[in-house]
Amino acid sequence: MNEAMVKRNELLAQKVIKGLESRNMTGYYAATKEEALKKALEIIPEGSSVTMGGTMSAHEIGLVEAIKNGSYTFIDRETAKTPEEKREAMLKGYDADFFLSSANAMTDDGVIVNIDGNSNRVSMIAQGPKHVLFIVGMNKICGDIDGAMKRARNVAAPINAQRFGLSTPCSKTGACMNCKSPDTICCQFLITRFSRHKDRIHVILVNDDLGF
Repeated sequence: MNEAMVKRNELLAQKVIKGLESRNMTGYYAATKEEALKKALEIIPEGSSVTMGGTMSAHEIGLVEAIKNGSYTFIDRETAKTPEEKREAMLKGYDADFFLSSANAMTDDGVIVNIDGNSNRVSMIAQGPKHVLFIVGMNKICGDIDGAMKRARNVAAPINAQRFGLSTPCSKTGACMNCKSPDTICCQFLITRFSRHKDRIHVILVNDDLGF
């Protein structure tokens, strides 16, 4: 990465971290994906129960593999063989020690924006697991909530709709059409502007383009 971009990301991350702290959340900056993985494993004690939403960012830094292969109890709904087993795993996840997620977008003053279709991800961010750990690439930082919402709807949502093979207008046009398609993944919008419980929400900002 260009040296000037690295410096810019570092400075911007410090601003985001101050914003998170003012919102009763904890932020960290990792210069590399390797540093991000190391920090994540420092935050999650061995023996913890861990579940996750559909986060590519956690995969990209190697965190999901490390949790699966480490001394953790991983609650994985993707291994469920029936709808009933999948629901059971999802419900069990609400009592996990840690929930892994990314953000569809963030503001530079620490507000976190997420859109969800099944809504298990946004509901677990809001309530349930004892801790939430976000892995967020610097590509997802926006200037304000309007910018963050536009990014979530016009960048993250169309890519995810295409990734899941959904028949939505955005999967065909590449941009949000404000649809009410049966396949829409824009069912629930969650704006996290403050954490009532200190030490519940942790955000690792990574000097890299992660996720969508």
